[in-house]
Amino acid sequence: MSAAPILILAPLLVFAFLSTLLGIRWAERAYHAAIVGVALSLAASLYGLHQTLTQGELLHFLGGWPPPFGIEVGLDPLSAFMAVLITFVGLLTMVYPPLVGLYQAPRTGYPVHGMILLLLGGLVGVVITRDLFNLFVFLEIYSLSSYALVSLGGPKAVVASFRYLLLGTLAGSMYLLGVGLIYFSVGTLNMADAKLLLPGVYDSPAVIAAVVLIVVAMGVKLALFPLHVWLPDAHSFAPPTIAALLAALQIKVGAYVIIRMMVSVFEPGYFIETLPVTTIIGWISAAGIIFGSVMAIAQRDFKRMLAYSTVAQVGFVGLGIGLATPLGLIGGLLHILNHAFMKSCLFLVAGAIRHQTGLYDVPQFAGLGKRMPLTMAGFSVAALSMVGIPPTAGFFSKWYLVLGSIEAGNWIFVTIILASSLLTSVYFFRMLEVVYTGVPVNQEGKEIEPKPDSEPAKGILVPILVLAGGILILGIGNTLILSWVLEPVTEFLR
Repeated sequence: MSAAPILILAPLLVFAFLSTLLGIRWAERAYHAAIVGVALSLAASLYGLHQTLTQGELLHFLGGWPPPFGIEVGLDPLSAFMAVLITFVGLLTMVYPPLVGLYQAPRTGYPVHGMILLLLGGLVGVVITRDLFNLFVFLEIYSLSSYALVSLGGPKAVVASFRYLLLGTLAGSMYLLGVGLIYFSVGTLNMADAKLLLPGVYDSPAVIAAVVLIVVAMGVKLALFPLHVWLPDAHSFAPPTIAALLAALQIKVGAYVIIRMMVSVFEPGYFIETLPVTTIIGWISAAGIIFGSVMAIAQRDFKRMLAYSTVAQVGFVGLGIGLATPLGLIGGLLHILNHAFMKSCLFLVAGAIRHQTGLYDVPQFAGLGKRMPLTMAGFSVAALSMVGIPPTAGFFSKWYLVLGSIEAGNWIFVTIILASSLLTSVYFFRMLEVVYTGVPVNQEGKEIEPKPDSEPAKGILVPILVLAGGILILGIGNTLILSWVLEPVTEFLR
């Protein structure tokens, strides 16, 4: 038994409480405490990943009660990979200045940093738990936090948050009902125990209904087309830091839960052969890739363009699950990692542009390449990666998805992946053209003198450049990630 899994979660929950208490009198101290909490969790995540890769799965029984009666948490290559991703991106977004990323400086008595830690804590809890009901608890922790955080963006964000709350609550209820049906069928909530008992009742209508309810619920959380309707407004109107966290981390947890159900609760063949779960996910993901790409082309607002782009990019993750082959799932998991870096970088760039210039619409970004050269360099790397230009990270996840589609003999998916890259290039190359070659104009369309250089402060710039550098490093070093982390995850499909 190892304490590594709980050591990842504990700093986030403890410092969420501590940050909120400190914020009653000292706003800056609350902010700094939150950063310390995420940093400690990241250190524990890296340690847990190393231990998992060298020693195998790490388990911890809360309160010393062994399963199936006690709550079990654990780390395997998949959950350790996700924990490192959540805490690393969480730390970079946390250090992004609150005045830019949250539209406000730290304020006394305002528990925003504690809510962000609860959001991260909920995400980490989902990936380390091995108990179906405990997973629901952590789903609700991060969901409730995100509803409140989205509303910080203003009146429109409040409406978007309320819509998100309604759909999120419906999804949570569906998941809980599905878990209830599993419990009534096999009498346990422990994932490993359920996996042993469920094959005897696979044909039960209750178990089939449970799978449908859980997959649809996670489809809402994942914003999988056509269950994505809450996402465009929530990501468009939320402050940049929150939009980055939602796009980079929160929606990916829905994909993790579906994969975890395939690996740890049911036999993979049940989702692949007995019930056509992966097939349905694959085809609706393919439709979502085209829909999201086309809608992104139609947008003028930068953040809304990024929001619809996320709908398309989520489709690549779903496509990897839908292929249900080692190469396909590797491509999907690698895209979870790559998209987290790409999209968080782009939303932080959006925050920097808004803070420095007050601009939202892409046609007004003319000349920013000269005025904000380092910021736009970070944007360019992320944009090229979104298109899939080598050696950026985005190329390699799409490459493995193409190989997985060929392996499965699905040439329609190959065509859709290639077509999506062309569609993505339309809206990102259009923006690159405006940024680097466009002429600044006023609202009447008349040419105006460009403003002087306005590169943002280091606190804004550093997270952007670190993420942009990470995109290049992930691209160049993708084979190491593949062999050390992702190949062990896909062993169940071999």
